[in-house]
Amino acid sequence: MSFPGEERMVTERIRKKLDELNVAVQNQLSGVQDHVNFTLQQAYFKCAHECFDRRKKQEQINNCVENCSVPVFKANGLVESEMANFQERLSRSMMVCQDHFEASKIQGHKNGDFSRLESCVDKAIEDNISFLPHIVDKLSSALSIDK
Repeated sequence: MSFPGEERMVTERIRKKLDELNVAVQNQLSGVQDHVNFTLQQAYFKCAHECFDRRKKQEQINNCVENCSVPVFKANGLVESEMANFQERLSRSMMVCQDHFEASKIQGHKNGDFSRLESCVDKAIEDNISFLPHIVDKLSSALSIDK
C-alpha cells in the first residue's frame, strides 16, 4: 500500500535526479556552448567589423554583416535541434514510466507503485545522461571543435 509520505519522498528524490540531469547537461555541453558563445561570436564580430568600409554601399555592408552571422546562427540552430531531440527522448522515457505507473494503479497494484516509478525514472535519466557524450561528439564534429 502506498502512503502519502512515500509519494512525497519519491517525488523529492525524482526532482533531485532531474536536477542531477540538468547539471550533467550543463557540464557536458559547456565546451560546445563556450565555442558557440565565444569563439563563433568573436569571429562574427571580427568579420562584421571588417564589413564596415566607407567605400562600400549600405546594401553591401548589410549583406556582408549578414554573411558573417551565418555560422553563429547555424551553430545555434544545430545545438537547439540536438537539445530538442534530447528533451524529446527524455520526455518519451518519462511518459513510459508514467504509463506503467498509471497501468499499475488501474490494475490495483498498490505495493511498490512509487518505488517502481522511481526506478523507471532513475533508469530513464541515467540512460539519457549516458547519451550526452554522443550528442557532444556529434555537435563537436559538426562545429569543428577540437577536444
